Amino acid sequence: MNKTIRRASVFSLLLVIALLARATWVQFYDGQALADDTNNRRNAIETYSQPLGNIIVAGNAITGSARTKGGDLAYKRTYKDGKLYAAVTGYASQAYAPTQLEGIYTDLLNGTDPGLKTVMDTLTGERADPGDVVTTIDPAVQKAAYDALGDKKGGAVAIDPKTGRILAAVSTPSYDPSALTDANTAGSAWQRLNADPDKPMTNRALRQPLPPGSTFKLVVASAALESGLYKNVDQHTDSPDPYRLPGTVTDLANENPSAPCRNAPIRVALQYSCNNVFAKMAVDLGQDKVRAMAEKYGFNDDHQDVPVRAYPSVYPKDMNKSSTALTGIGQYDVTATPLQMAMVSAAIANGGELPSPHMVSRTVDSAGDVVHDYDGDTGSKRIISAGTAAQLRSAMETVVKDGTGTNALIDGVTVGGKTGTAQHGENNSKTPYAWFTSFGKSDSTGKEVAVAVMVEQSDAARSEVSGNGLAAPVARAMMAAALKK
Repeated sequence: MNKTIRRASVFSLLLVIALLARATWVQFYDGQALADDTNNRRNAIETYSQPLGNIIVAGNAITGSARTKGGDLAYKRTYKDGKLYAAVTGYASQAYAPTQLEGIYTDLLNGTDPGLKTVMDTLTGERADPGDVVTTIDPAVQKAAYDALGDKKGGAVAIDPKTGRILAAVSTPSYDPSALTDANTAGSAWQRLNADPDKPMTNRALRQPLPPGSTFKLVVASAALESGLYKNVDQHTDSPDPYRLPGTVTDLANENPSAPCRNAPIRVALQYSCNNVFAKMAVDLGQDKVRAMAEKYGFNDDHQDVPVRAYPSVYPKDMNKSSTALTGIGQYDVTATPLQMAMVSAAIANGGELPSPHMVSRTVDSAGDVVHDYDGDTGSKRIISAGTAAQLRSAMETVVKDGTGTNALIDGVTVGGKTGTAQHGENNSKTPYAWFTSFGKSDSTGKEVAVAVMVEQSDAARSEVSGNGLAAPVARAMMAAALKK
């Protein structure tokens, strides 16, 4: 063999070795990444080769699967009462990545979750039958919130304060997830929904933190009682009316100028929503103590998973005293979701303890056997003492009986609440946000519920926008549905 042939042979051998090495690398090292790539159509083909598992509410599937006509995607997702449950389910789309519960449990719902595999599935390499997601949602409470919000733009959450089970999570305006399931029509629906100025795909229950206004006064009151600044809700405070913001020439007025807010006790200050009391209280406590209490309730938590990840509610840092005063009335840079304010009421209702909020009870396999029980993972944490919680419950009941929250009254139910009307826009130039957070306990059964409602926008005249006028009736409808015998 001459030198030229020998060199060509060695070069060809090196090429073969390089090709085999590259193939091995792709197969064993890059293979999983390529398989998981969202642009790999084989994933969609496999996912939609058979019906998906379902999301369950009160024993009934609110999702389904339908056979498609032609194409390589054999099935598509369907929804029952899609608009009603969109804030819970999210969507599973042939064209877009799944969201909400559909996204979190996509492996369980399409049968690829390792927890579903039987010994035979492992031996044969076959995909397991899909499992189901059983939610904690109460359909009556969900519908009551959705109907009561109606044409308003807003969000609402209801929690069982004993267990942390989320009974309702509603966002309006809503959208029908069915519009996004079919790859042939999803693109146009996506463009239409994203072009809608009302942003129907925004989950206002969990992912729209806005200034909570006077509902945040419950957090400030908690800090004042826990720190010993005031011994009880009936002790008179040191609160001039009006209260001049520290370092400014601005006097902070109250919505009702004739309300007895000067040096008012916490009970009266909550009853009439006295800004002067809680602004000065926040300054007297100092921003660090208020923030510490807010964070105990769940503010500033970047990992608030229920299991859908909620956007964090925020209590700010590094403020001057005038800004700290404004945080005392839920303004400046304080923001909260309805979920967060429902958690505040839930902790107060539950003697100061907050169980972990969750909207999934359990996941099950195709035979109905439990894969994971989330109701068993509800470790409670103490937020405030039982004594402080009892004091605040009593004061919140006064708000509803004879204060700013009378629209939440329900016959046969002990209701406590707090209204909020938060400024919106520069110099409050836009329509304010209306809030209401509350708890209700049936006088006959002892059953309890905690609720928070936020109305971002409505058709009401600006002068008629208030927590009692817009948000409290929604909360009342939700509590009545939850506590019905």
